[in-house]
Amino acid sequence: MLDIRDRRILETLQADATVPVADLADMVGLSVSACWRRIKALEEAGLIAARVALVDRRKANVGMTVFVGVRTSRHSIEWLEAFRKVMAEIPEIVEAYRLTGDMDYLLRIVVPGVEVYDAVYKQMISRLDFTDVTSFISMEELKYTTAIPLRYA
Repeated sequence: MLDIRDRRILETLQADATVPVADLADMVGLSVSACWRRIKALEEAGLIAARVALVDRRKANVGMTVFVGVRTSRHSIEWLEAFRKVMAEIPEIVEAYRLTGDMDYLLRIVVPGVEVYDAVYKQMISRLDFTDVTSFISMEELKYTTAIPLRYA
């Protein structure tokens, strides 16, 4: 379990990982060295998985988000590994999930427009067998965050 200071450190770093340690230490009421030790401990424990720069999709010309539901009649480990490989090799596919229920997989794809999505779709269907591929183009992003809730940690 995390204490209140660890949670505050993680909440702050999730909002801005470039906050200087001295400023972060002031925010959470610790010395700089104690705050640094906590950050290192959180990294070693795997709670801080990475520090990254979040790129604005629109400014990078991939403002369209397409959610793609995939169904397959093949449920072998070999097919799953082939699917993982294809997902990893197509950079426009930024998230992929295996699901329960009617849909087998859900993908989130970012592209400049429908023409590029069509090319991604054709790449996928040329390399894998699907029973059904259903696309949903996002019209408006109502909420997007990379921050996770920490009250359960």
